[in-house]
Amino acid sequence: MLYAFCFERVGVVVGDLYFVDPNPGAAQEGPERGVRLEVRLVDRPPLPGSIYSAQPIAIDRPVWRADLLESVDSPHGSFDRTHHHPHAKGWEPRRRHFEEAMTADPFGWVGEQLSDLDGLVARSDVDPALVDPDDARQLRDAVPEILDAVRRLFTRIEQGELATAPASAPAPGEPVRAGWL
Repeated sequence: MLYAFCFERVGVVVGDLYFVDPNPGAAQEGPERGVRLEVRLVDRPPLPGSIYSAQPIAIDRPVWRADLLESVDSPHGSFDRTHHHPHAKGWEPRRRHFEEAMTADPFGWVGEQLSDLDGLVARSDVDPALVDPDDARQLRDAVPEILDAVRRLFTRIEQGELATAPASAPAPGEPVRAGWL
């Protein structure tokens, strides 16, 4: 499932996610699942037809990513794989950053980050000129609604509806990601 919150030139996308084994051989080995949230640049290309035509919407490259993940074998609510990616090079995230405050209160921590769009952009490789001056206010105002969507996704994950393993088993050692993001 994918939620999209779009403002002027920035948006937030939120979706469920399942990794079969994102980092084989590492300390955090084995499947993980949860919710991925990304702040992205967005664009409205010109209308392809009349004023009544459907509006194309482009959800473009990432500014910042938060992965509210848990190992599949951990109890719901452990957030033992929760991390964020403050930097990306184009479409590729840089290394995982683990924060104690994020694991202790993932929703509160993410809400604080989303309330500081200027800070997220400053720590990214995105040119601040690509962000509309009103995006920060609009995003800050939408934080409760965005966090509500994140909580609803976690409820459905806990009920076994979302962030589930693929129906067919992957080949040994094959990385698998299920989800929009």
